[in-house]
This record gives sequence, C-alpha cells and structure tokens, in this order.
Amino acid sequence: MEKIEKDVAKDYWENQAKTHKGSHLASWSDNFMIELEIDAVGEHISSGDHVLDIGCANGYSAFQQLERHKDVGSITGVDFAENMIKQANMLKKAQWIGDIIKFEVGDINSLQFPDDTFDVAYATRVVTLMSTWEEQQIAINECLRVVKPGGKVIFSEPFLEPFTLLNAMRQLKDMPPLIEHDSNRFFKKAVLEEFFTQKGLTFKVNDFSSIYYLGSRFLRELVTDPAAYPGFNPINRIFFDIEKDFSGGGFGIQQAYIVTK
Repeated sequence: MEKIEKDVAKDYWENQAKTHKGSHLASWSDNFMIELEIDAVGEHISSGDHVLDIGCANGYSAFQQLERHKDVGSITGVDFAENMIKQANMLKKAQWIGDIIKFEVGDINSLQFPDDTFDVAYATRVVTLMSTWEEQQIAINECLRVVKPGGKVIFSEPFLEPFTLLNAMRQLKDMPPLIEHDSNRFFKKAVLEEFFTQKGLTFKVNDFSSIYYLGSRFLRELVTDPAAYPGFNPINRIFFDIEKDFSGGGFGIQQAYIVTK
C-alpha cells in the first residue's frame, strides 16, 4: 500500500473508533453481516485454541467469539489503528475480563508474533484493504506464518465475481450499481485459489452470506423504496433469518476461505 493511501486509511479507521467507540458501527454498519461473519468464523474455533483476530477493530467480534467459546485457550486481537485498540482495551476493562483476551497494535503485513504461534487465525475484511495483489500476498503469508502446522486461517473478504453478478442483476432492473470503495481491492476467486494451490495448501469455501446479499442488495429494492429507509431497512432481517438455514448461489460478496496450513 502506498504510504499516502495507508495514511488515509489509518486516519479513517482512527476516526471510526473515536466516533463509534464500542459499537459494531466502528467496523461496518451492516450488523447482520457481522453476525453471519462471526458465526462463520466461530465454526472453526475449538476448546483450548489460541486464536488471533487480525484487524480486530474495537474488539466487537473478538468479544462475541469469547462469549460463544468460553473454553477457548486465548484470543489475541491486533489492529493498526491505535484508537481501535484503545477502545477494545477499555471494553475489556469494563467487562472485567482477564488475560484470556488481549489487544495489541499490529500490522497484518508484519505481525509481531513468532512462527507457529496460534491454532486459528482469522482476518475479516482486512487483506483486501491492501492496494495491490502483491501486497495482499504478503498479508496472506503473514497470516499463514503465525499459525501452527495443521492450524487454520480464515479469510473473510469481499470477492469480485459475486459483486459483478449482483450488479448485472441490478442493471437488468435499472438499479444503480453497487460501489467498490476506493479503499478496497476485491479478491478474484480464481486468483486466490491458484495462489493457495501453488503453495500446496488445502482450503474450502463458505459462501455464508449469499441469500442475505441477494435479498439485501437486490430483492428488497424490488419491494421497498430505498429512499424510505436511508439507514437500516427492516426487510434485511428477513433475509438474515433465511440465511441462517439456507445459503449458496454465489451471490455472497463476502465469503470465507478456510485454509489449513
């Protein structure tokens, strides 16, 4: 990431932490997607695991994982925004949580941990903030480096193919296109899968948000007026509830690649 781009991104996330403090809004306004993401990651955390949350923001997801996995060995969260870590540690102190969970400033491109430290690591919407594929590879390799042999790394990131599919459908109904923010460089599934294959890594894909994306980014605009709901659209909850039991179809912009080292 070019220094000026990284500085702009850092300033943005520092301000998000100041503005939203302990809320999920600090990392994403779509609370339903965050919950689906937490569930998708949590499937791979087991009793006694030492877990690394890379790009932990204000700790919202890490605290949720601890609530779901009280017998976890430890959870460590890192983020490059000092204000995010400050908020996470304030929340930790307020909840009287001990050292089973901790938060540190850290950079995904150069993680401060020795090789083979964690049983599970997960990066959520972090790698695609890197501005080039070359930088994304560095970030991926760092995530893999700090996980033990046989351990898992979960990359929950946005992908170009479902993004393009949804926009094609929106175009058919004369809807404005979804926008890929300047700070993101969405993965191409074929490129990412070739990278893992060439490294001899096994992986599987969890398209955990397909029905939710289809509903919240397309179907809802066929039956409701978006202008009537400038913030939260209550119809999103219907598709969230369906997603819990049914998924698939390739519409999920956000997907999880579960890689075994």
